[in-house]
Amino acid sequence: MPHSDAVLADLQPAAVWQHFATLCRIPRPSKAEGPVRDALQTWAHGRGLATRVDGAGNLIIRKPARPGHERAPGVVLQGHLDMVCQANSGTAHDFTRDPIRPTLREGWLVADDTTLGADNGIGVALILAALDDDTLAHGPLEALLTVDEEAGMGGAQGLQPGTLEGRLMLNLDTEDWGEFYLGCAGGVDVNVSRPGTPAALPTGWETWTLTLAGLRGGHSGVNIHEERGNAIKLLVRVLRSLERTHTLRLASLAGGTARNALPREARATVALPAGQRSALEAALAAAQAELREALRGVDEGVTVSLASATASELMSSADQALWLASLHAAPHGVRRRSLSVPGVVETSNNLGVVELTPRSGSCNFMVRSLLDSGSTALADEIVSLFALSGTAAELSGHYPGWAPNPASPLLARCQRVFARDFGQSSCVKVIHAGLECGILGASHPGMDIVSFGPTIRGAHAPGERVEVASVDKAWQLLRAILTDIATG
Repeated sequence: MPHSDAVLADLQPAAVWQHFATLCRIPRPSKAEGPVRDALQTWAHGRGLATRVDGAGNLIIRKPARPGHERAPGVVLQGHLDMVCQANSGTAHDFTRDPIRPTLREGWLVADDTTLGADNGIGVALILAALDDDTLAHGPLEALLTVDEEAGMGGAQGLQPGTLEGRLMLNLDTEDWGEFYLGCAGGVDVNVSRPGTPAALPTGWETWTLTLAGLRGGHSGVNIHEERGNAIKLLVRVLRSLERTHTLRLASLAGGTARNALPREARATVALPAGQRSALEAALAAAQAELREALRGVDEGVTVSLASATASELMSSADQALWLASLHAAPHGVRRRSLSVPGVVETSNNLGVVELTPRSGSCNFMVRSLLDSGSTALADEIVSLFALSGTAAELSGHYPGWAPNPASPLLARCQRVFARDFGQSSCVKVIHAGLECGILGASHPGMDIVSFGPTIRGAHAPGERVEVASVDKAWQLLRAILTDIATG
């Protein structure tokens, strides 16, 4: 497969794509952004720009106003350095070492077997291109490149009040060209865990691995309303059904790899008395047919497969019953749609990761809501569910929502520039996904914030892609807005 530099070399605007090529070369999983941050800091120093890494690990780059525009309002350009790391089964990709290898296909840049990192690599590339552009009319610029956004928004949470000098912020972390975002959901994680008591594998029993795969996955905020399959919930459903017709014991269950990605795959190792392979295969074939019918038009590529396995011990009968019943009963998906913002999900949650073994068990729920009270209430319900069995469930990583301000002067300016330069009206939206804007606005009261970006599809799942033409448009818009602020 060609190197990312070769694929991106002829794309326009070159100023943006050359920076995205750098981001493709340097691994940047959440909580391991050091190498890419160091590379960008070195680049900035080479351009004579002032930089700072704060106590949370965020990179701040400052560029003075272009001569003649020193009195213009300061603008903060904001994006996050990390990416969600997801790969298809059988894909040998080490996200701590290997570069992302994109392919150009029918006007889209895509990573076939891994995430592309366009979320939020394209936003970061747009910011770096603006800092790199010596022809651009602009006032004082600050780039805030945060860390750990995808794994808890730790960078934004750790930014100290008063760090930023600008009073206007352009966040470049949304995924629909032609839309300006003015609000987003907040959220909280529910982390569940309990110890286990292992049991011996009965003599003469056989062990098998059941794998549920073939789902689309996706972003747990952006795609949650589409009713895509959740591999964990579906596999638990299959296991519960098998328990009614087979003497089945569970050795392990694992699914999902990221709290904010819809689980695409899950697998369970089970034990049964010898001689039941044919009956088990028939039951799984029936389960697969049932799931494909249930997910018709959404995730009908789901597969349920069987393979021989080994296990030295099993979960106890009590642990198995507790976990399967709790996971089966646990909520996932849309809880409530907004009555004040039509067409927008108000509250949801994603059962994103589970890992059960004979000696321990854990799972994670990511709860989102436009209302802090909504996320708190749903999170408390999940805690209460697991409390019924004496299972510990703790809340962590709470971050506030971004309350819309329809009277935003920055929004009015952005809409006017868009209409002038593109000859059409833009849309104003509120997104159910979590952006850092609410956190940053809370630590810097009075900051006027608007978010926009190019068209990205499939974020947080292999096959993630970005529309090349929309990146060019986003670059034109960013330059035009900065110039308008500097000269207006």
